[in-house]
Amino acid sequence: MDLEMIGITADTVGKLMVAFTALRVHHRVLKEHQIDDQVFSSMRREQIVGVLGVVFMVAGYAIKVAARY
Repeated sequence: MDLEMIGITADTVGKLMVAFTALRVHHRVLKEHQIDDQVFSSMRREQIVGVLGVVFMVAGYAIKVAARY
């Protein structure tokens, strides 16, 4: 696997993680109709996944740039 493919993969995984996190938060709030401690802890875990997704996107970008030059 070449460097550009690794960058594309990391970028795609990051985007999917952020999208999944946003969808899960909205689903949980809609389903619960209230925000309690369980929802807050779930949102905290999903926030961590979202941040990790952003890290993957930045890493993917950096790898793509490095592969191109």
